[in-house]
Amino acid sequence: MSADGTLTIAPAKLDIRRVGGRLGAEIAGVRLGPDLDDATVQAIYDALHAHKVIFFRDQGHLDDDSQEAFAERLGSPVAHPTVPVKNGKYLLELDSRLGGRANSWHTDVTFVDAYPKASILRAVTSPEYGGDTVWANTAEAYNRLPPELKALADSLWALHTNAYDYAATRGTVSKEAIERHRTVFASTVYETEHPVVRVHPATGERTLVLGHFVKSFVGYSSQDSRRLFDLLQDQVVKLENTVRWRWRQGDVAIWDNRATQHYAVDDYGDQVRVMRRVTLDGDTPVSITGERSRVIKPEVAPHSIAAE
Repeated sequence: MSADGTLTIAPAKLDIRRVGGRLGAEIAGVRLGPDLDDATVQAIYDALHAHKVIFFRDQGHLDDDSQEAFAERLGSPVAHPTVPVKNGKYLLELDSRLGGRANSWHTDVTFVDAYPKASILRAVTSPEYGGDTVWANTAEAYNRLPPELKALADSLWALHTNAYDYAATRGTVSKEAIERHRTVFASTVYETEHPVVRVHPATGERTLVLGHFVKSFVGYSSQDSRRLFDLLQDQVVKLENTVRWRWRQGDVAIWDNRATQHYAVDDYGDQVRVMRRVTLDGDTPVSITGERSRVIKPEVAPHSIAAE
């Protein structure tokens, strides 16, 4: 019982095995699903905040419905703002046969103001080789900046948009993929100004808000923005600041979308890779001076609509 008389739940003890020096842990012995007890759900959340990305093997019992139902235990699922839902109410399908190859560093959906706080990704079909995903710790990247660079980052704001140069973020891309990006992913153009350094509402950490949705830095030319972006982004994606996961069918990864970037490695040729993702509704970033992110386009953002 807490001091105010409300019931508190002691987190369960999990079998947690670190898989990276600065982020990443595998949790064994947990069968994910909507019927998990409250103590285990709290322990999963605590592990997520501590390790930034957590992995679960052998979750082949999950289907689309139970993945969504499990997600509801961790927060409020929200559909992608532009990509139509194929299965369930909120699931985003990432199918390599349909252009689902996000081989560039990003944090999910930062082109909106209250971007997702977490993402839950399930491997439906895994290639025999390749197709790993890599995550980077944006809190640790900030912590390791030199003092002068920290001070600069603290003062910067960046414009994020879904109307970015899709082809420029990828080595080889088909005309069909470019057209799909334009007509589906960027069907409604979003632009949001975020502080480059936000305060994590759950941990109090300062994290860098960057990734491929950044178009420019507020008050800087395109050329200077590119230099600033490379300078800061390079700190995020240093190999020492990353963890890499080799997928097997039935694996689930959950990451703190307010403290990470990720990159799906496109090295599996014409093999099939199918993933399904649920994102959890987030909060509007707040800078170290208390300023909130600003919506530029659309002026009134349409709320994500779940499929009927």
